[in-house]
Amino acid sequence: MELTLQNAIFAAGIGQFSILIASALVPFRLNWREDLRSLPKLHWQMYWVYGGYVVLSIIAFATISILNSAELANGSGLARGFCLYVAIFWGIRLGLQPIFDVKQHLTAWWLKAGYFGLTILFALLTAVYSWGACNSVE
Repeated sequence: MELTLQNAIFAAGIGQFSILIASALVPFRLNWREDLRSLPKLHWQMYWVYGGYVVLSIIAFATISILNSAELANGSGLARGFCLYVAIFWGIRLGLQPIFDVKQHLTAWWLKAGYFGLTILFALLTAVYSWGACNSVE
C-alpha cells in the first residue's frame, strides 16, 4: 500500500482508538479511586470531567479521521484547520512525555514497552496531522 496522506490519516484514526485502551487502564494503574478520595469532592469531579472530555476528543478525532480521511487529505481550509488542531493536541501530549514522572509506575517490561510505544504513536500522530495541516489545495 502506498503511503498517501489519506492512508496516513486513516491509520492515525485507528491509532487514536488504540490509545483509548491505554487510557482505560490509567485510573486503575494509578489507583485514582483511593488517591483522589483525599481531594475535595469538586476537585475529583472536575478531574473525571476533564478526563472525559479528553477521551471524547480522542474518539472524535479517530472517528472523523477514519470516516473522512479523503476529505481531510484534500487540503481544504477546514481539513487543514482540523489537522492543525489535532497536530497541536498530540504535539502538546508528546511534549509532556518527558515531564511526567512515570518511573515508579512502569514496574513491568510490558508497561515500559507500552509507554515507549505511546511516545512513538504520539510522535507519528503529530507528524501525520502536521502533514495534513501543511497540505494546501493545488
